[in-house]
Amino acid sequence: QVQVVESGGGLVQPGGSLRLSCVASGPILRINAMGWYRQAPGKQRELVATITNGGNTNYADSVKGRFTISRDNAKNTADLQMNSLKPEDTAVYYCNADLITHWGTRGNYWGQGTQVTVSS
Repeated sequence: QVQVVESGGGLVQPGGSLRLSCVASGPILRINAMGWYRQAPGKQRELVATITNGGNTNYADSVKGRFTISRDNAKNTADLQMNSLKPEDTAVYYCNADLITHWGTRGNYWGQGTQVTVSS
């Protein structure tokens, strides 16, 4: 079965950096897009950044200029480099993969999430 797994979260001081990694595995024919989303306590899950298999990116206004999403199509991975972190970036970060399986079915698959805490 398809699995999406995130790694790289943790505690960082304001102004610091973290790099999140995501890998999708299983019977995957093609990944159309991968993305990072986040959910802070008491808030809805929101888009952080997405990247297509052609390399087109989209960012939330709140992270533009600070976060960079990248992708390795051969390895089915997507990383999120987060710089100049702020306390308001504190959230559980989730990876999403919009993909097609070997059986031709298309679906959105989510990871279990990784906690990012920005605090002094």
